[in-house]
Amino acid sequence: MARGWGIIDVACAVLIALGTATNAAETTREKTPIDGIEDNSFLIEEAYNQDPGVVQHIFNAIYVNDPKNRGWSFSFTQEWPLYGLEHQISFTIPSFALRQEGERVRGIGDMLINYRYQLLEENDCVPAFAPRFSLILPTGNRRNGTGNGVVGYQWQLPFSKKFPPRLAAHANLGLTYLPGVRGVLDSGDLSPKHALVSYNLGASGIYAITSRLHAMLEWVGTFEENLTGNGRAKRDFVAIISPGVRAAVVDEEELQIVTGVGLPIGITKPADNFGVFLYFSVEHKLW
Repeated sequence: MARGWGIIDVACAVLIALGTATNAAETTREKTPIDGIEDNSFLIEEAYNQDPGVVQHIFNAIYVNDPKNRGWSFSFTQEWPLYGLEHQISFTIPSFALRQEGERVRGIGDMLINYRYQLLEENDCVPAFAPRFSLILPTGNRRNGTGNGVVGYQWQLPFSKKFPPRLAAHANLGLTYLPGVRGVLDSGDLSPKHALVSYNLGASGIYAITSRLHAMLEWVGTFEENLTGNGRAKRDFVAIISPGVRAAVVDEEELQIVTGVGLPIGITKPADNFGVFLYFSVEHKLW
């Protein structure tokens, strides 16, 4: 005998409909062009940790052409997930081959050991947020200009938000603390110790031309504190704007290779006039 719908039947039907709609929305979300490339910005840090079992290798090279600073700077970063999506560890090794203020600067810089926590995962209303803490190790050479000679600390607050189907925005706020730095005086001697504090902020916008090709515009500003040749601390505001483009040359289920180029341009007097930024990333499933 036929019967009318009860409250339980209606509730079940609503839940099934909501589940079907959610799955359909997620499927559509995954196919939007802005999702094709993620966590591959150049000067700005995106707030997305590595998925479980996925490792990323990042190679950066920047050439600057400026009367006071000309040559190449390189860095290699490797990111590993730690016990799921929430925790990530990584390291960054910088190196230099340039002339700075007429002096030759070559060698390995100060290495960073990084830990990042995925505090917020992105949804329709909330941005992704993944604060990072880094330990700066004195692996560079203070007299050659590739290091500071002390253990330092860095904090970074990156935010990321996508606006499907084609837009994304990112923002950074950070601080670097170097206690007891001794600079090299004009006489060649070491200066008295100074605690140096620098602040950085930045923002970027990304437009997905296709799922494999994204146009980018990044802005970075840093209140840098350094020691001068007379041993005094000096603070400069260094601001750079950089248009660029990134492309996923390989985009498979367990392997993504992204390459890109940016054109950083100094917009404050202490910044380098202009340069070229080269980016290469390999992201693959390890387990």
